[in-house]
Amino acid sequence: MKKIFYTSSAVLFLTLSYGENIDEGKILFENKCTACHTAARPSTPEAMNSLIAPPMQGVMLHVNMAFDYDKKAAIAFIKDYTLNPSKEKALCMPLKIDRFGLMPSQKGSVTTEELDKIANYLTIAY
Repeated sequence: MKKIFYTSSAVLFLTLSYGENIDEGKILFENKCTACHTAARPSTPEAMNSLIAPPMQGVMLHVNMAFDYDKKAAIAFIKDYTLNPSKEKALCMPLKIDRFGLMPSQKGSVTTEELDKIANYLTIAY
């Protein structure tokens, strides 16, 4: 009986912690990323023309396809690219870089701990 209790408690704790990390990642994404990236593709041509960076929905589509939905690989890429972006690493179409430019490094704007939570959120949300 004790074994079942401890196992159930551990599962509940991990579930609650996991949910908190997702919530933290979402809040961090909203606070640190949406100044440039919208969450979803805008629905009007005017809104599309006012974008300053690709919508995260599209970014994550490219990330997921490039890494065959391998969450660990996607997280590693997001963390690396966010801090050390380059044209060679970019997964978007060249026309997107022509339109928006290369993403600036976010060194000094986001900590590695915050980036862990944001990248984890993105791989779950998109």
